[in-house]
Amino acid sequence: MTTTSFYGYAASAFLAVAVTGSPARSQGYPFSQRGTVTQMVAFTEIAVSYGRPVARGRALFGALVPWDSVWHPGADSATRVTFSRDVLLEGKALRRGEYSLWLIPREHAQWTVIVSRAAHVFHKPYPGSNFDVLRIDVTPEQVSNMESFAIYFPMVLRDAAVMRLHWGTTAVPIHIEAPFRPRPS
Repeated sequence: MTTTSFYGYAASAFLAVAVTGSPARSQGYPFSQRGTVTQMVAFTEIAVSYGRPVARGRALFGALVPWDSVWHPGADSATRVTFSRDVLLEGKALRRGEYSLWLIPREHAQWTVIVSRAAHVFHKPYPGSNFDVLRIDVTPEQVSNMESFAIYFPMVLRDAAVMRLHWGTTAVPIHIEAPFRPRPS
């Protein structure tokens, strides 16, 4: 290749990238960023991976998220939660493992939290009740505004914790107990 043809090729390549942009830039940034949180509760590790949708001025519950329908708390891939040991959610037993989380929001009643063994799924459609491992009812709380959906642990005390799912001015607290039981030898 001659020097002239090399520079001609390089100029053409530069012009093509300058006009079209890089592949990452042409697709833009994702609307919902991924988030993770890991929390030790006694000797149990709880790890959550989820998408963080942004309210962007939209009415959330009862509008974007309809009442009385199964909703995936998050965006894109279903929210996954992993428990390294057996736990109690709202006093109900859940074996260690990896699960997806789903909610049924209600306007004038407790919300239902669904724990599904279909852990690696997209946020739509709901995998179905045949994959449900546990359903618990919780009372949502009115809290300060959270623009991007968040899952966090506002309270951890020895072998108990609260995992909060929070978006807009609504938070869903899930009480978790992680009692330590030595494995039989």
